[in-house]
Amino acid sequence: MPMKSPARSVLSFYWQHVKLYKKSGILLILCVITGSILTIIIPLYYKDFFDVISTSDTPGAARGTLITILTTIAILHLFEWILWRTAGFANNYFKPRVNKALAETCFRYLHKHSFSFFHSNFVGSLVKRVSKFLDSFERIADNVYWFLLKLVVNITVILIVLFSRHLLLGTIVVVWIILFLFVNWILSNFKFRYDIRLTGAETRVTGILADTVTNHSNVKLFNGYHRECGRFSRSMEDVRYLRSFTWNLDTIFEGIQAALMIGLELVIYYFAIGYWQRGLVTIGDFVLIQAYLLTIFGQVWDFGRTLRFMYHNIAEAQEMAEILQTPHEIIDVHNAKDLEVTDGKIEFKNVVFYYHSTRRIISNMNLTIQPKEKVALVGTSGSGKSTLVKLLLRQHEVSDGKILIDGQRISHVTQESLWKNISLVPQEPILFHRSILENIRYSKPDATDEEVIEAARLAHCDEFIREFPEKYQTEVGERGVKLSGGERQRIAIARAILRNAPILILDEATSSLDSESEQLIQEALDNLMKGKTVIVIAHRLSTIMIMDKIVVIDKGNILEEGTHNELLQKKGMYYKLWQFQAGGFVGPEEEEERSGEEDISESLQPHPET
Repeated sequence: MPMKSPARSVLSFYWQHVKLYKKSGILLILCVITGSILTIIIPLYYKDFFDVISTSDTPGAARGTLITILTTIAILHLFEWILWRTAGFANNYFKPRVNKALAETCFRYLHKHSFSFFHSNFVGSLVKRVSKFLDSFERIADNVYWFLLKLVVNITVILIVLFSRHLLLGTIVVVWIILFLFVNWILSNFKFRYDIRLTGAETRVTGILADTVTNHSNVKLFNGYHRECGRFSRSMEDVRYLRSFTWNLDTIFEGIQAALMIGLELVIYYFAIGYWQRGLVTIGDFVLIQAYLLTIFGQVWDFGRTLRFMYHNIAEAQEMAEILQTPHEIIDVHNAKDLEVTDGKIEFKNVVFYYHSTRRIISNMNLTIQPKEKVALVGTSGSGKSTLVKLLLRQHEVSDGKILIDGQRISHVTQESLWKNISLVPQEPILFHRSILENIRYSKPDATDEEVIEAARLAHCDEFIREFPEKYQTEVGERGVKLSGGERQRIAIARAILRNAPILILDEATSSLDSESEQLIQEALDNLMKGKTVIVIAHRLSTIMIMDKIVVIDKGNILEEGTHNELLQKKGMYYKLWQFQAGGFVGPEEEEERSGEEDISESLQPHPET
């Protein structure tokens, strides 16, 4: 879809949400308009007040007239006070609700983006974009109805009054306002391009900061402190330069504004003196002119700054607007149905996958996993094992071919129903910064505490959880950093046990466990795999010897399929991998002598797949 201009795209998103609360918005606008009109009308009575004082020869006789004028002014001020308070309460109702609706739209749309989208964007940068988008709405809204709307009303009423009394003075003010607003518009548009560059530079700094904080251990252990400091300093120098430049532009613009205001004041009073000499202007008129000039100056002085401020806020909101305009990479087809898993048969038919449309990862692959079959995917790093799993989970879309589950094409069913029928235990589980109870229950929100605890017991989490002072209410920290890698892995296994989905994926599920912990988990995994279609990704071949089928993948192609013993007899790539890991294994006869049950996990080191 074509991208709108930055200002139009941002304001369009805001307007769509403002319309949701149009009644309170209209009330707010009416109160601001009426209150602004009263603000301009009140000086007319002060003009009469000073005219009575300056022309009355008998103060006693004028007293009644002056009190009547003051009473009228008091009544007008009372109505003005009521209107502004009503506007304030309307704003307090209107703006937080629109802001909430905007936040929910950002949250929902952001989380519908594909896995690759999040891999290509810094987490800190995305969070800051949402925050800027919401903050910008508040500031733009404030400027629209508390300033720009008041400005339009005030200037309009002032011009009507001036034109009704002195045509020349009204004309001078009109010409000056047009010139002033035109100059400000030109200058603000000139500055806008630098505001966008400044926002981009600030986002890059945020991304670097978030990236280095996330990788703080790498910065220390690989002696990257000074390199990262230099990189951060260079990025901050870009921010400093652009910030100083834009601030200097503001200072120049304000100087131009001040000169224009001085010019208007001198010209207006020059002609007013001529009218006064001819008896066409009274002392009260001078008071009125001064009051209106002060009002105009107060309004238009902030106009340039407000206009530039709004452009700056639009520039800050633009980055999130771009995300909201970016179509989701993976979406459900029209009228997509829920996936119904009856047997758990999985078929990859002529599957081809290109990463970024240029790098071929999977080449015309055909693979069938029978219902309740336990299949292991093995191969060197980068061979395509994890990519197959990601395609099955629709973390990426296949470039060609199709993937079926029980005869249903996964691209034609809803993503939510697909994920509901698959449990994943990843190599590096990431937990929410919530309690252990909440993290395990996340796979089955309606699970009882007893079900959660039973899943934890089967995954051998219960032992270490009960050692914590707060037991299952223990907060695990951001991404689960307060737990060890093995503890996080067991939490992930407990989550899969609780979900009990018909299809199970184990991606190096025991890679973070020591031998003792792995032995404890193996029984839980065996129970978890019963009655399920299972896909296991493993580098430690000792963990997959009992699989129904082992699929050897290399460069996106299937090289070998068979059981552990069948592949050893072929003496192909699997045989070489086994030989390398087992350290001298020579054939199936020796395998029988070793009973096939020897735990060699201590000698087999994991090789994390990129």
